[in-house]
Amino acid sequence: MISGLVQILLFQGIGELVSKFLLPTLPGPVIGLVLLVLWLVFQKGINTELALVADTFSQYLGLLFVPAAVGVVLFLPELKANALAGLLEVLISINKIKQIKFNFVKYGSPVSWLCLPVQGNRLIPRTIVSVQ
Repeated sequence: MISGLVQILLFQGIGELVSKFLLPTLPGPVIGLVLLVLWLVFQKGINTELALVADTFSQYLGLLFVPAAVGVVLFLPELKANALAGLLEVLISINKIKQIKFNFVKYGSPVSWLCLPVQGNRLIPRTIVSVQ
């Protein structure tokens, strides 16, 4: 179990260093998580120690919502005062997510965008050719 915890903390520390010196706009734990996932893909699996730590963490994942709930209760007057702005922000975000999802359906994944021809500032939609 200690080995799995050391692995998680090692990748988080590497992520913090990368964030500090190379990518300051991304949070270190996010970079560390991506590096850990890439390492696990490279290893083609999860070792038992890391799986044990992950299972233990996931059992207590609900405790992470306690500080967020306390923060909501603590700042309830401010949230009520800005409820309209918050609701508008959520609705705009949902609309943007739908547009992005529509673009994925129409143009494919971002990796495939590199293969699409560009006309001016617009991507040309792919045409599906069926072979009979």
